[in-house]
Amino acid sequence: MSAYYPQQEASLLSKRALVFVIILVIHAIVIYAFASGLAKSGQRYLQSILQTNIIQTEKQKDLPPPPPPVDLKEKPPVQVIAPDINISVPVDVPPPITNVVKAVAAPPPPVVVRPPPPGTPVQVTYRPDISNYYPESARREGQEGRVIVKICVNATGKIDSVDVATGSGFEDLDQAALKVAKAYRFKPATSEGKPVSVCPTLPVKFELHAGAG
Repeated sequence: MSAYYPQQEASLLSKRALVFVIILVIHAIVIYAFASGLAKSGQRYLQSILQTNIIQTEKQKDLPPPPPPVDLKEKPPVQVIAPDINISVPVDVPPPITNVVKAVAAPPPPVVVRPPPPGTPVQVTYRPDISNYYPESARREGQEGRVIVKICVNATGKIDSVDVATGSGFEDLDQAALKVAKAYRFKPATSEGKPVSVCPTLPVKFELHAGAG
């Protein structure tokens, strides 16, 4: 019996020692892992806290101070600005006294309006002998008569046309009167000093016992 117990105790001690070593190793591993993880997490936590504090500090520096609280119970005073009113009062200034000498203008000379020269009728410058134009047939038959000839004289004094206005009753005497009228010469009529065309009437009288009519 005495030989059995020392060996059994020795084996138990070795087993306990091994278990103790294993426990120590496990604790060491756990402590190391915990220490390393806690250090990293603590470092990260400290960095986040520092960054947060720095950001908050910068934000507080950038932001302006908050306005003072407004008391809603008291109404702010209303400031009324009076407009600038400029009133100009006219001042009656008497006109300056000046001695004005009005020059008396001489009256304009009277305008002399000369009336236009009176018109003149056509004038005969040559009168033919009617006996030279008396038809021989009319003489033999004893025909006599008076012919009124319309004769148109232009502004140059020339005859434009001759027509029988009133006949004598004898064709030969009427044709002879036209020849007499064409043989006349005239000075043209005038109106306001200018020659104009006119158409007067010319009486031609044929008589057997008279030279001309």
